[in-house]
Amino acid sequence: MKSKLFVIRAELGDHAPRDYRRDVPAMRGFDGIEFKTPVTFFVGENGSGKSTIVEALAVAAGFNREGGSKNFRFETVRREEEAEQPLFFHLIRSSRYPSDGYFLRAESFFNVATEIDRLGVTRGYGGVSLHEQSHGEAFLSLLLNRFLGDGLYILDEPEAALSPMRQLTLLARMHELVHLGSQFLIATHSPIVMAYPGATILSLDDGMREIAYEETEHYRITRDFFNHRKKMLDELMS
Repeated sequence: MKSKLFVIRAELGDHAPRDYRRDVPAMRGFDGIEFKTPVTFFVGENGSGKSTIVEALAVAAGFNREGGSKNFRFETVRREEEAEQPLFFHLIRSSRYPSDGYFLRAESFFNVATEIDRLGVTRGYGGVSLHEQSHGEAFLSLLLNRFLGDGLYILDEPEAALSPMRQLTLLARMHELVHLGSQFLIATHSPIVMAYPGATILSLDDGMREIAYEETEHYRITRDFFNHRKKMLDELMS
C-alpha cells in the first residue's frame, strides 16, 4: 500500500480573491488545511462551506469546476469572473504525482454525463451511457470503471445518489482505491460514508477543526433517532 499523499496542505493563494468564499463559516480563523490521511472528510451544516471548499480545492488541483477528469473543460454555467480570478487555494504537494484523478459533484453530475456522451468516451465508464442508468447506477459505474487507483479523487456529496447499501459499496471501493495509492477529499452529510476507518474528519460549522466520528452531529443525531425514535418524533410533531 502506498501511503504517501499527493496533496499535503492547502493554503490561501497569494492573491486569493476577497469574495463570498471568505465569508463561509469554514473560513473563520482559517490557517490552512493539513492533509494527514488518505481520506479527508469535510462535514458541517448546510451553508457551512463544504461545497465551496471542495470546489476551490478541485480547481486548485486542476479540475473543471463542474466536474470530470482534468481533460474536461466544458462549462454550462457562465462564471467568467471566477474563471479569470487567481486561484483561491494554493496546494502544497508531495513528490508523488497522481496518475489518475476525478472531481465529482452531485449537483452537476448530469452535466458531466452529457459531456461524456458528447465526447464518445462511454467505454471508460462501463460502456453504457450514464444517462441510460439511474442516478445511483451511473455513479457506481463511474466509481467502479473510471476510478483506476493511484489517483486524487475529490467528491462533493457522493451519497446524494446512493442508497444506504450502495453507500457501503462506496466505502468498499474507496478502500480498494486507497490500497492502490489513492487520496480522497470528500464533502458529505452521510454518517455511513464518513465512517471510513482512519479518516480525518474536519468540521466546518465554526471555522475548521478536526473531530472524532462520534463527535459529529451526523452520528449523534442518527444514533439518538434510532435509540429514541418515538420520543423524538413525538417532540417534533407535538
